[in-house]
Amino acid sequence: MAETTPRPAQAVGPADEPRWLTADEQVAWRSYLLGSARLAEALNRQLEEDAGISLSEYEILVRLSEAPLRTIRMSELAASLMHSRSRVTHTVTRMQKRGLVDRRTCLDDGRGVNCVMTEAGWQLLVRSAPGHVRAVRENLVDLLPAGQFAALGEAMGAVARGPARDASDVTG
Repeated sequence: MAETTPRPAQAVGPADEPRWLTADEQVAWRSYLLGSARLAEALNRQLEEDAGISLSEYEILVRLSEAPLRTIRMSELAASLMHSRSRVTHTVTRMQKRGLVDRRTCLDDGRGVNCVMTEAGWQLLVRSAPGHVRAVRENLVDLLPAGQFAALGEAMGAVARGPARDASDVTG
């Protein structure tokens, strides 16, 4: 976690010294941490209580529902969720045991593995989506004026894209 230091924010030190957060930045950072943790906990709790699935499992079902033939290569699924392949594999294994998804060898190259939504997975997603959307509205969307929500989307889009890299970073 980022921490403040007694040094003024404008202090310039060695190149490897961190650029400490200002007091206002620290407040915003901690608000982000607390708010995102609270939101994830509320959404996870709602899904577990109403549908018997975790937020991670729900996100997998959503990604599969949006894919052609409700099928995604496991590596692409992990990348789209920003989870490790190992974490996605464990989650998919649990879901497969419940009949929500299946794994099949990729027909294109025979080396990869596809995750495929089953009819049971589709039906669970259809049943759980209305409650999830209500929880998203209650715990985020309806708490913010439209401009703040749009700004949040833009800000998180920038975070999702990550830091800009210069040509030396790419060509290395």
